[in-house]
Amino acid sequence: MNRIAWVLFALGLNAQSIALRPDAVEVRGGQKLEASTYKGREALRFVDRGESLGLVKGTDFHNGTLEVDIAAEPAKGAIEGARGFAGLAFRVTEPPHYEAFYLRPTNGRADDQLRRNHSTQYISEPEWPWERLRKETPGVYESYVDLVPGEWTHVKIVVKGARAELYVGSATQPVLIVTQMKKGDTHGPIGLWIGVGTDAYFANLKIQKEN
Repeated sequence: MNRIAWVLFALGLNAQSIALRPDAVEVRGGQKLEASTYKGREALRFVDRGESLGLVKGTDFHNGTLEVDIAAEPAKGAIEGARGFAGLAFRVTEPPHYEAFYLRPTNGRADDQLRRNHSTQYISEPEWPWERLRKETPGVYESYVDLVPGEWTHVKIVVKGARAELYVGSATQPVLIVTQMKKGDTHGPIGLWIGVGTDAYFANLKIQKEN
């Protein structure tokens, strides 16, 4: 086997597509998690009134690429400040400590440039929630990207050591770069993440692990 073929073979061994079903995700509390079909795609629907994390069973992620399709919007009856927050958490440890990137879909086309600038977000919970990051380092851990609430959006996260990059849609360049994640170089499970007052659908979760 030549070198190129071996590299492709090795990458294939580390690639994994996960069927997102209710029994594949561990949630705590009264969150609503159900199999669904949304706009032609089989998906997992995740709804809650507060911030929630659903651990994808059997995952342990260090370096590599995470991809998922997300369609999210504020839930019916959600508070005024709800934005349809949804994303992926990774390198989760117990009690819940994790890194995450998420989207604020209603900000993407808001008629307010400051809100548009807050369309994507990196957080490192629990020590570094978005409020602290925005207060201490404004503009560093969030950015603009075009988003439409309730529409399917492709999300890709590339992680290497303490660095992570967020790609949205078909972008070939990251929309948000974190050169030094707050928890450094760690590993742990992957989680589906939603914020307060969100109705979200997740589909096509893929993991590509690297050393």
